[in-house]
Amino acid sequence: MARLVPTPWVLYAPTLGENLPGKAEEWMFRQFLMEGIAIAGVNIGESFGNPAGRKIYNKLHDELVRNGFDYKACLLGRSRGGLMLYNWAAENPEKVRCITGIYPVCNLVSYPGLKRASTAYGLTEEQMKQDLPKHNPIDRLQLLAKSKVPIFHIHGDSDRAVPLSSNSSLVAKRYADLGGEMKIKIAENQGHNMWNGFFECQELVDFLIKYATNSAGK
Repeated sequence: MARLVPTPWVLYAPTLGENLPGKAEEWMFRQFLMEGIAIAGVNIGESFGNPAGRKIYNKLHDELVRNGFDYKACLLGRSRGGLMLYNWAAENPEKVRCITGIYPVCNLVSYPGLKRASTAYGLTEEQMKQDLPKHNPIDRLQLLAKSKVPIFHIHGDSDRAVPLSSNSSLVAKRYADLGGEMKIKIAENQGHNMWNGFFECQELVDFLIKYATNSAGK
């Protein structure tokens, strides 16, 4: 009897609000679906990657795997979705095929700032500062590099909300120092916006499809 091949899938964040996906996401989601790759996410509100949200992502993963999805997901984080996906990945590197990002937040100091983030974490600002290495994606890359998780980001060089230098570029530097594989596509003269080039990035889509389909079930 032939073994059933698990369904490859994308774990996408954030998934706030209703009527998802939004129009900007339709093109890339269609590319994934055409390759037999499912897309999943869960609305956990403004968590900024907190532990309570990570537990919900664990439950989502377990439920999907029980229903025939691949044990390893391909992550796609847009903007603040990067905080949750990177923190989840840091604690579950064995469940991750690859990580992709569209101007993802990877540094809590950069966004939303420790004062605002501390509220979501149930901590004071001072406690948040002291515990930052436990919760800040840029400080939690070691196990991902050890597990050889490949990463691809597209990020604008004029992004003021989520600066390239303190997010994607900093991840790239630290990941390389740890022996990890990462590529950044820099969108020239683009900020934190809904430019089509971010959401119709063929390189990002091809990268994710490669790891989702070539390794499915392994």
